[in-house]
Amino acid sequence: MNKGPVAIFKENAPDTLIKVGIRCAFSKKCTRSTQRISVKIMKVSEILANSTKAYPSLEIVPPLRGLTKDELLESIAPFMEFSPKYINVTSHRDEFEYKEEADGNFSRHLVRNRISETTVCAAIMSKYDVEVVPHLICGGNTVEEIQSRLDNLAFLGINNIVALRGDSMTGEKRFTPTPGGYRYANELVEGIRSYQGSSSYRRSRGLETDERYFCIGVGAYPEKHFEAPNLETDIANLKKKVDAGADYVITQMFFDNKVYFDFVKKCREAGITVPVIPGLKPISTFKQISVLPEAFSLDIPLELTQEMTKFKENKDAIYQIGTEWCANQCKELLKNGAPAVHFYTMGKSQNITEILKKCF
Repeated sequence: MNKGPVAIFKENAPDTLIKVGIRCAFSKKCTRSTQRISVKIMKVSEILANSTKAYPSLEIVPPLRGLTKDELLESIAPFMEFSPKYINVTSHRDEFEYKEEADGNFSRHLVRNRISETTVCAAIMSKYDVEVVPHLICGGNTVEEIQSRLDNLAFLGINNIVALRGDSMTGEKRFTPTPGGYRYANELVEGIRSYQGSSSYRRSRGLETDERYFCIGVGAYPEKHFEAPNLETDIANLKKKVDAGADYVITQMFFDNKVYFDFVKKCREAGITVPVIPGLKPISTFKQISVLPEAFSLDIPLELTQEMTKFKENKDAIYQIGTEWCANQCKELLKNGAPAVHFYTMGKSQNITEILKKCF
């Protein structure tokens, strides 16, 4: 009888053991043993509280269908030598496409182009000893579907989540909540807390319930969300998310550190006391100096814009300028007490690894 990692699943094991089982079951390096394996699963809040110095974390986008698990893991490999504390995995709304039928009418069809964030998290856990933080969004999900996703995450031993409202559907100018779903991120946070995360999962196994099983991160726009009338209103909305039970905040990317420092100060003045983690992304193409402000409602400093404009025909120079700028941002943030630095990889690794070498 096989008494390897599958035996871990068959026991009424705590969540700490289940995650080990996932990692072990798919790992070629796993040593088969009937002994119970115990590994401490860290919440992001615990990592923040226990870290003696700032650390890097990463955010990746689930691959399009057709990419293999091995290709996904290979794309992450360059980051792992820097021991990121956790890897965030974004969530994307399903899309619809319209097809013309023989009678001339159009029918709407659901399209899922990307692998789910939960599947990507399980793949990462199968190889790397790193915490995973899937994003959970309001858009496209009913309350019942959110609850199902929470049970799936708890089953995998995942207890870190970033709770977001999510973007509008493709072709829509404004976010429209799913019927039977949440409208705002603070409602999603409240729902996660009131549902008690893995309580139903744990009760079914005779384990003690934990009302704060999930550690919840939320997003923030240090230059304000494009739908907010002003930054003060946006910070008030952020406080609603924290008051609902969020444990920490991750900012959207920015390119002027003064924006972050001023934002943190205003958060503290508003009574937001949880850690605020800065998010960074290096510019890698000249086109991004116009695309990023439009997509993320942010400013790019004049100095950076002018420098890139000088070399707009030189791709290598643009790439290097963007990398150096981001590295200098990171160094200044670390010097001035940022608790961690979160990098938006967007499918790129080389520029991020260059920055990690210089800063960590």
